Formats: sequence, structure tokens, C-alpha cells
Amino acid sequence: MADIKQFDREKYISVETYRKSGTGVRTPVWFIESNGEFLFNTEDSSAKVKRIRSNPAVKIAPCNMRGDIQGEFVPGKARFLTSEETSAAKKIYSKKYGVAGWFFELMGSTRKSARVFLAVKPD
Repeated sequence: MADIKQFDREKYISVETYRKSGTGVRTPVWFIESNGEFLFNTEDSSAKVKRIRSNPAVKIAPCNMRGDIQGEFVPGKARFLTSEETSAAKKIYSKKYGVAGWFFELMGSTRKSARVFLAVKPD
């Protein structure tokens, strides 16, 4: 099993989700760590959300903003956060990403699709 300490001080993780054909799709996302889980947010209508609803098995690895992998992939299972968990996650998220995170959220709020938080629990 890969060491989860590899995610310390990282800004991005690559989340690999799977199409129905089994083909992996990697997406770089900002993340936070909370209680042994890696949390990220995205648009509810995104393809990665649709893939996770079909198959919650994912892999994560540290990466840069372009998605270039910087460590080892860790298998895990994704789940959607409750509204209470989302409120807590937003506070941690804004602390980590500051003004850049606030600006990103502001830009995202102009879209029609709601944003959701997901958690990945490493296996």
C-alpha cells in the first residue's frame, strides 16, 4: 500500500474514476484531508460525479495542476458528503486555498449546476 503521507503539503490530487467500459479517467482537483479521508468538490453534473455514482471505486495520487502524477496511486472508495460534513469541509477548504479558493467558488457559483463535496477513503 502506498504511503498517504505523500499527500502532505500537496495542493492537487489526481482522482481516477472509471467508465462503464473500465477505462480510467484522471482529473486533477484541489483537495483537503479530514479524518483520514481526502475531500474535493466539483459540479454535481460533472462526468466524474456520474462515474462515481455508477462505481465508487477510485484511485488517488498527488499531482500538479496539469495532472502530472507526483507519487503513487492509492485505491479507495468515494462517497458524497452530508450537508453537515460539507459545511465543515468548506471551512477547512477555504483555510487551505484562501483567496484563490474563494475566487474559484465565486466563479463556480455563476454556473447552473450545484457543487458537491466528495470524500475518498483509502483502502
